[in-house]
Amino acid sequence: MLINYQDGAMCSVYVSSDKIRDQFSSAMSAMYQQEVPQYGTLLSLVEAVNREVLAANPALNSALQDSDELTRINVERHGAIRVGSADELAMLRRMFAVMGMEPVGYYDLSAAGVPVHSTAFRPVADSALKRNPFRVFTSLLRLELIEKVELREQASKIVRGRDIFTDNVKTLIERFEQQGGLNAADAEQFVQEALETFRWHDNATVDLATYDRLHNEHRLIADVVCFRGPHINHLTPRTLDIDEVQRRMPSVGIDPKATIEGPPAATARYSCARPVSKR
Repeated sequence: MLINYQDGAMCSVYVSSDKIRDQFSSAMSAMYQQEVPQYGTLLSLVEAVNREVLAANPALNSALQDSDELTRINVERHGAIRVGSADELAMLRRMFAVMGMEPVGYYDLSAAGVPVHSTAFRPVADSALKRNPFRVFTSLLRLELIEKVELREQASKIVRGRDIFTDNVKTLIERFEQQGGLNAADAEQFVQEALETFRWHDNATVDLATYDRLHNEHRLIADVVCFRGPHINHLTPRTLDIDEVQRRMPSVGIDPKATIEGPPAATARYSCARPVSKR
């Protein structure tokens, strides 16, 4: 916890952003396991493979221990979400700031036929990365790339008519910004309220005809626009041997992707296991 002093007197006690990020990462993992039961199976598989790799490679074990990475392997997560407007992205930036996460990098995915541009929110200080390097790849839908004017305006209207943040989380974000931190009770409530932005929703907010029109334009547009919130598109743990995790997936009832996306085997210890997709 951080103690805030003003004029030599103790004013209040705040929970560090690192701890809030750690709590949120754990809570999101638990929520995702409820939404996608196979994700729990994936976590167990990755943990088993990591143990075996470390046991067979003492040099790697020692290197990770020396760099303070060993204790965080099984808590590291990489998530991805997509939002529909600049206003939603701006509020997400403020939400992630409570957790000590900043936007890093810019990626224009329209060149690959995906109508979004993206950044990654993550901690940047070495000490924060060592505590918990949780990061969320965040994409903003580019509605201007919808060629049909009527459909573009309809999609924009749908997004403007929703609020993906609870009133309580917005209040807590403002409190954090005004006083420079959150106490333990507020931090706990913040984590629970923030989770609601990323929760899975079964039902679309539009009729089938509207969904089909947006889906025919691009399936990602329908996914972003037609639901109450962005939901976690995927959440991945860190694995020290992605090839071995991929090979064992069928044995635990998980269908692996046809190809591994990421670095070659020589650098696979820094990559993530394939996500268990929800949609």
